[in-house]
Amino acid sequence: MSKKSTRAIAILGILVGLLWLFPFYMIVTNSFKTPKGIFASVLSLPHPSTGANYVNSFKALDFVGSLTNSLIITVCSVLLIILCSSMAAYALQRNHSKLSSGLLLLFISAMLIPFQSVMIPLTANFGAVHMLNMYGLMFMYLGFDCSLSIFLYQGTLSSIPFAMDEAAEMEGASRWQIFYKVIFPMLSPMTVTVAILNIIAIWNDYLLPSLVLPQIQYTIPLQMFNFFGEYTKQWHLALAGITLSIIPVIVFYLAAQKWIIKGVTDGAVK
Repeated sequence: MSKKSTRAIAILGILVGLLWLFPFYMIVTNSFKTPKGIFASVLSLPHPSTGANYVNSFKALDFVGSLTNSLIITVCSVLLIILCSSMAAYALQRNHSKLSSGLLLLFISAMLIPFQSVMIPLTANFGAVHMLNMYGLMFMYLGFDCSLSIFLYQGTLSSIPFAMDEAAEMEGASRWQIFYKVIFPMLSPMTVTVAILNIIAIWNDYLLPSLVLPQIQYTIPLQMFNFFGEYTKQWHLALAGITLSIIPVIVFYLAAQKWIIKGVTDGAVK
């Protein structure tokens, strides 16, 4: 590749990066402006700047409560999905029978069913047993997201030779010990992938929590929807609330960056 081509690709990459960062620039800079400052110029830097928008938004958004609810629901749901889907995939992949093949096909087929087609009977049945709360929501996420996770785990398990199980069994390991001490550690790259996919989907989900959760258990997306509707004309407060809702995702990525990159590279090598 010539130097001109390399330079053109680099310039194009920079332009695409700036285009991607532009909405974040608009949100953050305008969140520090007064209402007059926003309508005077949405592109300029805040002058004068104020941090009162964040204080007011933090209180109105009930940020601590909604963040706690989002964390509890996301973390517990993802742990349940990883635990149940990895065990189910292991059982289906290691048992070569018509039943296991049929069950795997059933799980894969479940991914084709749109949520909108089952949301009314689902909420009606869960409401009948008083499960329209965060615990019922976790159970719903387990049911909806396990299909894809089982499919991904099953593909990875097919590349792990059955001789690993036999060797551990000859050493006296039980079936549970074989899975948790031998097989599950080898699934780490796929576990990272499954965790990332489900964390992003569950953290940003609005529709299902809006049908299930009472107001006291609202997550950040639900609070953000109500908050933005309340402060639609007060853009300085709404934009500060949006910035607050983005911060936890950025913190998660920075904290898990090492494991995310390791999972991707390990999966690529395998």
